[in-house]
Amino acid sequence: MPDALSITASSVDPGLLTLPWSTPLADWPSSSIVYLPKGISRHLVRFANLSGRVVAVKETTEAMARREYDMLGNLDRLDVPCVQRVAVIAGRKDADGDPLPAVLVTAHLKFSLPYRALFTQVLRPDTATRLVDALAALLVRLHNVGFFWGDVSLSNTLFRRDAGAFAAYLVDAETGELHESGLTPGQRAHDLDVARTNIAGEIMDLEAGGRLEGGVDAVAIADGIVSSYHSLWAALTDTETFRADEAWRLTKRVQRLNELGFDIGEMSIQTTADGTKVSIQPKVVDAGHHQRRLLRLTGLDVEENQARRLLNDLDEFRARISRLGDDEEMVAHEWVTRVFEPVVKAIPWDLRAKLEPAEVFHQLLEHRWYLSQAKGKSVPLAEALSSYIDDVLRHRRDEATLMGPPTETMSLPVITSSVPVVDDDEDDIDWRDLV
Repeated sequence: MPDALSITASSVDPGLLTLPWSTPLADWPSSSIVYLPKGISRHLVRFANLSGRVVAVKETTEAMARREYDMLGNLDRLDVPCVQRVAVIAGRKDADGDPLPAVLVTAHLKFSLPYRALFTQVLRPDTATRLVDALAALLVRLHNVGFFWGDVSLSNTLFRRDAGAFAAYLVDAETGELHESGLTPGQRAHDLDVARTNIAGEIMDLEAGGRLEGGVDAVAIADGIVSSYHSLWAALTDTETFRADEAWRLTKRVQRLNELGFDIGEMSIQTTADGTKVSIQPKVVDAGHHQRRLLRLTGLDVEENQARRLLNDLDEFRARISRLGDDEEMVAHEWVTRVFEPVVKAIPWDLRAKLEPAEVFHQLLEHRWYLSQAKGKSVPLAEALSSYIDDVLRHRRDEATLMGPPTETMSLPVITSSVPVVDDDEDDIDWRDLV
């Protein structure tokens, strides 16, 4: 290994020293590459196996690699959904001593997919709309912390399933700028215009390749990010005025923001001189309201919509066992051990890479509802679980790490849990709890 090789990382993984840095990225041997579907990129990107995990390796200039490395660190500290930085490798030289580009190494986000891999044959309009809505929510969160993206697109985003919707994660931050004083309306409008243009182009590209369902309007889909963004931004930032005797409007505003998944850290409240009117405006708004509540109660770290769905089931469980007066954390612990964990442990080992546990639980609840509707009566959770595993989950492709050639997809099982498979022995699980 060349003496000039420089590795910048907050925690250096010894496995970094074993990767073929003296070889141009385009010529890396197949033994070093993991084949994952990826979006369109202006830089050469390869996926590699690093100490049992998958990382993305992107060739770029040293200055750009270090800038993006620092930016991803800042976004992570601001709790913005983005890929995690791993390292910057500079000072690379080939066997002849000629310099090679620096690389940025980031961790691959498990159970995430680029937008092109979220469909097998054609992209349906409802899927496209959910992707655009997720990207709009991500853009609002980024703008809320003062981040100007500069290159908003579906290709620069990864998506994870989130209880029927999608959660979006920023992948490429090389064009981004962080403004501590916040963004101007012009900067936000520029990002939104770039997003609309890029999305329209990406959808049209799918259409040209015959991968878009007939009758779908690519421009209308792209326009959706504008309306979705403005609606969410207004809910978070607009000033609201009401009469002094309408204090319930304040509570309603907070509840509405909580429903959207945001918490208010501070509010600006002003009254008129005669006290007849009150104006309020959220000052500090943090995303992840339901995520934080579920994490506090159960220790489960999941996406926002998944957290909302799991909390609903927890609340139903609490009402069903008639312990509304009990300590919430005690009931939550009982729900985890009697309901959530038995479901997760009952998933056969070879199917555990299909979906992450929270998404499996959400889909199980959906499956149970449909079964109950069809039969005209409530179906026990244990019965619904058996049906879901055999009729739904077994036929899904794996998404823990979706393998395949760059333009196609194929599945490769990945071990995602060290918990042994649990059978129907009531010494392990009391299936009477799953009703």
